[in-house]
Amino acid sequence: MIYDLDRSHVVWVGRGLGRETIDRFFNEQLSDGQKQRIYDLDRSHVVWVGRGLGRETIDRFFNEQLSDGQKQRIRWASCDRGRAYTGAIQHHCPNATLVIDRFHVVKALNEALDAVRKDEWRGLDKRGRQAIKGLRWMLGMHARNRSKKQSRFLNALRTSNRRIHRAWVLKDEFERIWHFTYPGAARQFLKRWMTAALRSRLPSLKTFVTTVRNHFDNILSFIERPLTNAVGEGINRLLKIVKNRASGFRGLEPFADLIFLTIGDLDIPAHIPSDLRTL
Repeated sequence: MIYDLDRSHVVWVGRGLGRETIDRFFNEQLSDGQKQRIYDLDRSHVVWVGRGLGRETIDRFFNEQLSDGQKQRIRWASCDRGRAYTGAIQHHCPNATLVIDRFHVVKALNEALDAVRKDEWRGLDKRGRQAIKGLRWMLGMHARNRSKKQSRFLNALRTSNRRIHRAWVLKDEFERIWHFTYPGAARQFLKRWMTAALRSRLPSLKTFVTTVRNHFDNILSFIERPLTNAVGEGINRLLKIVKNRASGFRGLEPFADLIFLTIGDLDIPAHIPSDLRTL
């Protein structure tokens, strides 16, 4: 019965897909351990679970579970910067606008900022390192979450460590991109920011600019549709609870069945024969 629910679920939910997100997870209880998960963001439910992390796994979902008409009706999609994800969506969903997940963009920028901090740390003596101890977490904080004391400390880096200060200012300025209303204004701002980052002479930020340039239009798509994988992160938390409650699974199939039963948008009463229903 669970197998039938699983199979019919995929067909039924696929009919109404309007937005989707692709995510992946690692289940340490399985020997091969690598799976793909696809969510419907409108319903906040898992649509499909498959084995593997490569492009061929994602292609299998689109080729086996969705008709050409269903793929053409998908209007928005969200994923991280992986080429397997972006390439599959652009190939199979010609009418979909791809939005690169905001969390992954911010994460890449924070990593670039932390690389500057590490480079400076290596060149400091013991006393200099003590002066910037704990700076890593302060640099990654959003401006609205910092205290006045922390802001004063960071601003003081302008004289004590100009490279870290320069990277921090660029990081804070980049946050403005998510608050624009008009795509044209956001486009001009992002171009100016990229120019400033290239002039900073900081290698890690130059690398981040390359990333932004490669996904320029898909990052700006967020202005028109603020789509993120936040729903997917919430589902991940629920599925970790499912896995822990069962003390792990020996294979993908039982785990996938329980995923669909837990957060698969299944209409369970519809699968119960009428002569067995109590209501």
